[in-house]
Amino acid sequence: MYNNFQKHLSDELTSIKEAGLYKNERLICSPQGAEITVGGETVLNFCANNYLGLANHPALIEAAKKAMDERGYGMSSVRFICGTQDRHKELEKAIADFFGTEDTILYAACFDANGGVFEPLLGPEDAIISDALNHASIIDGVRLCKAQRFRYANADMADLEEQLKAAQKCRFRIIVTDGVFSMDGNVCPLDKIYELANKYDAMVMVDESHSAGVVGKTGRGVTELHNLRGKIEILTGTLGKAFGGAVGGFTTGKKEIIDMLRQRSRPYLFSNSLPPMVVAAGIKMFQMMNETNELQDKLHANTDYFRDKMLAAGFDIKPTQSAICAVMLYDAKLSQVMAARLQEEGIYVTGFFYPVVPKDQARIRVQISAAHEREHLDKCITAFTKIGKELGVIK
Repeated sequence: MYNNFQKHLSDELTSIKEAGLYKNERLICSPQGAEITVGGETVLNFCANNYLGLANHPALIEAAKKAMDERGYGMSSVRFICGTQDRHKELEKAIADFFGTEDTILYAACFDANGGVFEPLLGPEDAIISDALNHASIIDGVRLCKAQRFRYANADMADLEEQLKAAQKCRFRIIVTDGVFSMDGNVCPLDKIYELANKYDAMVMVDESHSAGVVGKTGRGVTELHNLRGKIEILTGTLGKAFGGAVGGFTTGKKEIIDMLRQRSRPYLFSNSLPPMVVAAGIKMFQMMNETNELQDKLHANTDYFRDKMLAAGFDIKPTQSAICAVMLYDAKLSQVMAARLQEEGIYVTGFFYPVVPKDQARIRVQISAAHEREHLDKCITAFTKIGKELGVIK
């Protein structure tokens, strides 16, 4: 049987390569940071989720090393058997305090948090109303749940209201949205979503993965931006982006919801708990964020500077309130060619195309970090301008 299947896969892979859409993984031979080593060359990294530049921060490395000495390398167990240390509870409290919520549950990744949140809470008589551009992990989590599904166009409040009207027959309703939509960089209109939720008796869930640490004056995400801190029923997020860049996800929100997830959420019940070094670094990270707003301030200044300069150069960039700048190219192959040419100029970026983004919406997603200095930003803008003119993207 496999001989036929092997030929089928080989033909499909050949088609992807011939279309210029094959995804190659470039090897990094250095720590994650603003500057990285790829193929023996030092390049500037503009495609990491390392928004606050913490992925290689000395304080987090030291906290992780100390935790390994004191608490070991791994837990070798799920939480409810013998996988819970006091440090896990300390990190969960730190997350809840940061977001102004009642309780938190940790997961191996936010993909697991989103995959394990719906099925334990909702049944066939309930409704999930989801933004059309929500992350794949939310989509997969919804698929695992038997609740009725409604979808509204990205950040379209008129469409959301229509879906809420259609879902009124259901027992419980929950509106689900990304805080920042990772491919476009736009922030969800949470204030308007909250108003509609109150009007139509619905709960709200927000995935803060690309917004936590980034959006809001102190980086507390879209609930801070819209003055709704502590008012949203469910937030999910990750420690793998702004919060240190390692692994680990979480769901934080109302106490009873978190209690039920501890009892019935399958990714939590059947996955090893986070290792002590990751937990300790996470605790240290939240301590740092509570002490100073320096990194958020620098990130916001860097993002404003880069966006304004790129727009002035003539690039088509989607509106953004985050650290994501989507440089629109619309042609899939062009996105790959331009990314390769930029790497030759010392700028490490990635082109995105279907099915990661809709057809004919290819782009290079530039992600700004607090680790970037002004000279890094200027070099990136200069390279984009040079290659953009060579390829006819700008005049």
